[in-house]
Amino acid sequence: MSNRSIDLSDALYNYLLATSLREPEVMRRLRAETAGLPGSMMQIAPEQGQFMALLVQLMGARRCLEIGTFTGYSALAVARALPADGRLVACDVDAETMAIGRRYWDEAGVAGKIDSRIGPAVETLDEMLNAGEAESYDFAFIDADKSNYDDYYERALKLLRPGGLIAVDNVLWGGSVIDPGKKDPDTLAIRALNEKIKEDDRVVCSLVPIGDGLMLAHKRTDYHS
Repeated sequence: MSNRSIDLSDALYNYLLATSLREPEVMRRLRAETAGLPGSMMQIAPEQGQFMALLVQLMGARRCLEIGTFTGYSALAVARALPADGRLVACDVDAETMAIGRRYWDEAGVAGKIDSRIGPAVETLDEMLNAGEAESYDFAFIDADKSNYDDYYERALKLLRPGGLIAVDNVLWGGSVIDPGKKDPDTLAIRALNEKIKEDDRVVCSLVPIGDGLMLAHKRTDYHS
């Protein structure tokens, strides 16, 4: 026995899904369609979507932000967890993949909760800040181009209320974060943000080994942007 995080075999991972995943049919079909597309590996794991939905519900979140939407699975998971008057701002540069998500959002009855913004996310976030939306969001999910992760993190932190939560995806990067030979811009950006968040006294953090690694950064209630 060990008290370290467990390493999941295929059989144990399948058991995890079989005993805990409550995935609606509409979400399963969205995953299946996405699996046949280029870049399908950008799709989050279903247990991660369910975990994020649980976080949103536990927080009683009403206003959420997503940076990097792809085909909309994570947006669908979060939007389903929001109350009827909840709102999710979903940012992505690809209108075609966002349109795939919108079909499923409509079918699931949550499209009215999702405000999709097409364009560079840094520009979108700056527009939101300039519009006076600082400290008005409860939850932010970052899952876009890795080289801009620090820019997204800093802006999301400003948009979050004290007590809000940021979830940063892919922070283990398939193990590349510990490979000294990996010095590409994406890997360097992820390493740098992981180290920054660990030392960032504006937040309380935990790196959760789900999917490709999910860094949770809880904005301290005594910190204001």
